[in-house]
Amino acid sequence: MSLSWNEIRRRAVEFADEYSDATYEKGETQSFYNDFFDVFGIKRRQVARYEEHVKKLSGDTGFIDLFWPKTLLVEQKSAGRDLTAAAEQAGEYFDAIRDADKPRFQLVCDFQNWELLDRDTRETWSFTLSELADNIQAFAFMIGREKRVFKDQDPVNIDAAELMGAIHDELEASGYEGHDLEVYLVRLLFMLFADDTGIFETRDMLLDFIEHRTSEDGSDLGSKINDLFHVLNTPEDSRSSNMDEDLARFPYVNGDLFGESLPPAWFTARMRDTFLEACRFNWSKVSPAIFGSLFQSVMDPAERRKKGAHYTTEKNIMKLIGPLFLDDLRAELDHLKGLKTGKAGRLEAFRRRLGTLTFLDPACGCGNFLIIAYRELRKLEIECLAELRGTDRKDLFGETISEVNVDQFYGIELEEFPARIAEVAMWMIDHIMNVEFGDAFGLILTRIPLTKSPHIWVKRNALREDWNRLLPAHHCSFVLGNPPFIGKHLQDPDQEADIENIFQKTQGFGKLDYVAAWLDLAADYIQNHGIRCAFVATNSITQGEQVAILWDRLFSKRIKINFAHRTFAWGSDARGKAHVHVVILGFSKMAASKARLFDYEHPTSEAEEIEVANVSPYLVDYKDMLIQSRRKPLADVPSILYGSKPVDGGNLLLTNKEKNAVFKTDPIASQFVRPMLSADEFINGKLRWCFWLRGASPKVIKRSAKLIERVRAVRQFRLASTKAATRRDAERPQEFAEIRQPSERFIAVPLHSSERRTYIPFGYFDADYIVHNSCSCVPDASNSHFGIMTSYMHMTWMRYTAGRIKSDYRYANVLVYNTFPWPHMSDFDKKKVGALAQAVLDARDEFPDATLADLYDPDLMPPALRKAHTALDRAVDRLYRKKPFESERERVEHLFGLYEKMVAPVEAEAKKTPKRRRRKKNEPANEGLRNGSPGQARGLRAEE
Repeated sequence: MSLSWNEIRRRAVEFADEYSDATYEKGETQSFYNDFFDVFGIKRRQVARYEEHVKKLSGDTGFIDLFWPKTLLVEQKSAGRDLTAAAEQAGEYFDAIRDADKPRFQLVCDFQNWELLDRDTRETWSFTLSELADNIQAFAFMIGREKRVFKDQDPVNIDAAELMGAIHDELEASGYEGHDLEVYLVRLLFMLFADDTGIFETRDMLLDFIEHRTSEDGSDLGSKINDLFHVLNTPEDSRSSNMDEDLARFPYVNGDLFGESLPPAWFTARMRDTFLEACRFNWSKVSPAIFGSLFQSVMDPAERRKKGAHYTTEKNIMKLIGPLFLDDLRAELDHLKGLKTGKAGRLEAFRRRLGTLTFLDPACGCGNFLIIAYRELRKLEIECLAELRGTDRKDLFGETISEVNVDQFYGIELEEFPARIAEVAMWMIDHIMNVEFGDAFGLILTRIPLTKSPHIWVKRNALREDWNRLLPAHHCSFVLGNPPFIGKHLQDPDQEADIENIFQKTQGFGKLDYVAAWLDLAADYIQNHGIRCAFVATNSITQGEQVAILWDRLFSKRIKINFAHRTFAWGSDARGKAHVHVVILGFSKMAASKARLFDYEHPTSEAEEIEVANVSPYLVDYKDMLIQSRRKPLADVPSILYGSKPVDGGNLLLTNKEKNAVFKTDPIASQFVRPMLSADEFINGKLRWCFWLRGASPKVIKRSAKLIERVRAVRQFRLASTKAATRRDAERPQEFAEIRQPSERFIAVPLHSSERRTYIPFGYFDADYIVHNSCSCVPDASNSHFGIMTSYMHMTWMRYTAGRIKSDYRYANVLVYNTFPWPHMSDFDKKKVGALAQAVLDARDEFPDATLADLYDPDLMPPALRKAHTALDRAVDRLYRKKPFESERERVEHLFGLYEKMVAPVEAEAKKTPKRRRRKKNEPANEGLRNGSPGQARGLRAEE
């Protein structure tokens, strides 16, 4: 039975009294350490050896006085001998030990004087035998209770995953696979963790059993492991009296972890060595929260090689659970600790309330969020009890046990393996917190056998289930998690069906990311209940076209955002791990008295918390307003057009090399070669070309072998399409499928641009440049138009309303340009802004060898260009208000207010006008719009 620290201290006092006169190394060492191990309830002979023979690196041989592989090395001397020399000798022995057995702790001792060293942290403890009881917790490692500090990027987590990966691969190669393999690995994980953390009464019981009770050829290892499974699932009083003594030492675990009968696995000598390596590994250092995700990667060796591809850092998880519930509980506890009267009763009520809180993660995966939430709740409970200990409620510390338990946590998971990992990881963190609880109060708190378990639905699609069947909403306190993201273009048919099933009555639902479904179901779940929710989500649902689609629906359910983290990088810096850019949304049906907004200067920088009146769906301090797509600009400015779309299989397009070849060999085809403007070429200064055959005579085309070859290839490409509209376009293969080419000078607008840039680089071109559909264009725009568009004011609007690809900007005509609140300008204003805009263009021209990508790189932007933009920005700002804007947040709030004022009369007028009939699905499009003039083409794109 495990001993409490109070009992261990009592034994340490007796031990010190008994050996107060011990002095002689040779005669008393073994009885001394046998009794020392007994202080902790450990039989020395089961874990450690005397006089271990080693060959030092110098070539000399020596004998370690006491050696516990992986754990402890003791160099013992007679009383009064030099302990510094003893430590040097211990260091020589340490260097000679093989890596797998190197101990973490080193003790040098002359019976009366003790020096303990933690070789990992270099922490040391020096004390006398009479002070042993006061320093006894320095030896917590002997019973698996040392204080654990888990680090997100600790290599030990990856090493652990690699070890499990090796076992997985060897078992799978032997034919042990599928469900049986998944359950088998989860059980091995639990046993390895239990062997190093005190769940098994004596540390390294499993290692000792495997090393000494199984054959070196591995032939009986599978059956011995199955015997262990059986024993761990059998209560002590139900076991056979003839059971092997070494097996009988293992505790009854229960929890259904070992309940299912599994076929034995067949091991080889090599597989046994691999498992022994895992047994020798120190699993007490592995974080249950992080390891859950890493462990999942063992099922895919390709993913495992990425070294951390599944990291979810604790730091990022804390960003969600802090403002969701932990900060409030922490503030409440701090307040109670400062009370002068009624303190004990209030603290006890708080402690008991912690045991009533319930948590649901409807996409729990390996349980990372549940694990960290549970750990933090237990920490609060321990702190609360520590405060109670100083009050008159000492009666609490008799048979006190934790009120908080794993059965307060619920999850839904589509796949079995991560769900099983979540269960085991919850038991692991429960044990770790039980140890901390016991250490804090000198008690022993064990929950073996397992009587309570987290409630996790396995193989359930959370989007097709009623969450109330798992946890009735009126019993739920918090909903949290990190649902699958999956953009609209990456969803498989089942996921598309999930979205349609939930949002079928919502116009435009096909544009939503998969994560939106969890927000919607959570909104339904919390109706009429005081539940608070928080999810990690794609930043797409707070930018661009998805905002109005999703949030109009959520607002109809009276959902309020209580806190939010604006776009930041989710993941780790582990090798091979690309950052995913996300937001965190905390919401409920109750408006927070003080909403919290966490802003990031850059997605990988630290957050700055801002207290705001309200968090809008665009994650700014403004009312719950939605910006709707517009077919026409809100202000009286030139219309913006999308570029022309080839849909040609590349046959109407030319590289620079192909263009040069055409000019040398085909004078007819060369007449129709035009420079083509696409976003990449425009920004990066590359050259691209196309055949522009609109209006060309068939007779002329026929005279060019190159042209006729390309046109026929376009026709075949379009005829092979699954889209009816594209097949119809095969009837005019010489032309781009969609034509919106301006006939006058225009401003080119690249639709995609790096989020690193302060300004999206726009530019002027004449009508000879064919605008590709990766760009938009504003025909017949003046310099004053260019000046407003390229100003910081317009860039601010763009950053809050544009869509994103990862974190890069996606400039949308209908959401950015057409909704932008243009300032009122007098003729004088237009002239001034136009001149400053020209100064920007002139500053660019000073660097003819630099691309726009070079000029607008924030690290490389020339001072002359930056100065020109700054002057333009100041002038544009003054068109909006005289008082300077102090921040981007001020700018966007001002713009939102103008938008609201400008759109109100427009919407009122629109309500008086009958709606145009929308074209039904599969109804033929108006061919006139596809083949008509640029003006007609504007009508097509506006309608779309």
